[in-house]
Amino acid sequence: MKKEKVFIGLSGGVDSSVSAALLKKDGYEVVGVFIKVWQPDFFACTWKEDRLDAMRVAAKLNIPFLTLDLEKEYKKEVIDYMISEYKNGRTPNPDVMCNKHVKFGAFLDFALKNGADFVATGHYARVESRELKVESKNKGSQEYQLLAGVDKEKDQSYFLWTIKKGLLPKILFPVGGYKKTEVRALAKKYNLITWEKKDSQGLCFVGKLDIKDFLKHYIKEKKGNLLNENGEIIGYHSGAIFLTEGERHNFVVTKKTNSKETPPQYVVSKNLKNNTVTVSPFPKKSHGLSKIVRLNDFNLIESDIKIGEKLDARTRYREKLSPCSLVGIDLSKKTVEIRFNKEKLVSTGQSLVLYKKDVCVGGGVIVEKN
Repeated sequence: MKKEKVFIGLSGGVDSSVSAALLKKDGYEVVGVFIKVWQPDFFACTWKEDRLDAMRVAAKLNIPFLTLDLEKEYKKEVIDYMISEYKNGRTPNPDVMCNKHVKFGAFLDFALKNGADFVATGHYARVESRELKVESKNKGSQEYQLLAGVDKEKDQSYFLWTIKKGLLPKILFPVGGYKKTEVRALAKKYNLITWEKKDSQGLCFVGKLDIKDFLKHYIKEKKGNLLNENGEIIGYHSGAIFLTEGERHNFVVTKKTNSKETPPQYVVSKNLKNNTVTVSPFPKKSHGLSKIVRLNDFNLIESDIKIGEKLDARTRYREKLSPCSLVGIDLSKKTVEIRFNKEKLVSTGQSLVLYKKDVCVGGGVIVEKN
């Protein structure tokens, strides 16, 4: 019987390396694919070293190795999009767009056109099927769900909300059922060169590159006043356009309080026209806390949800889930409206992802908040 073929995205990191090893162990015909993306010329390139590590892993596992050039797709759909969103005062999520257009867009298309039955990545998430009860003589049909990874500290389902429900049967996340410590232990057991390699940080695929530092090559810095909740100048920042509501960094407080311990300050609002940013240690409704949020481009993954249903929402990677309820949904317009149980700081442009326990219901982009 012919083996099912899987194209695995080999990034040169430990997670994708172990994913490839687990797939081969399970009897799949595995093909390793290194995805080459655009990288800025002002940044020390790491892709060659990463590709070499990926090649070494493929050689160790004795699997074919391919390089897929998706520079144009990445530059247009991830980089250009991100720069445009920041210029317009919104807070985009480039990793979400990378998954949508690169990993589960162009890469998935390439794999299926070249004989793959599945694509796989090293994401900490899970795809599981469940049987639906149907009123017929036939057995219940299967429905696929996107679930959070077992390791709650590494769960990456937040970045995967754009995956279309119909594609889930074609996607495998081999390490989604493991904790990170277990993955590293497996890498060492399989004698993979990546077992001690540090996790990449920063922009998806680009590596250790701070987004704010990256943006400053495309958006000019402009020093502005940092204000407290009374409108008094208490410091400065390098541009309101670079900051996000809820952020605690990338600004300087020069006017200290009389208390021995200065509480952390949060960005509660920004004025792009005046280039001012307001911060407060205790965000209030007047500071822009939102109770009702409307989403555009909503992608529904879980089918059985209804108005009034109690859900949980996440607006940033690894942040604590916030209880909410669904108050409106129009799938024809891809819009959703949710109400938080407790007011919170959110930013337009951010991804908001909905959960029902471990199940990822779907997500969208915040366009309005009240």
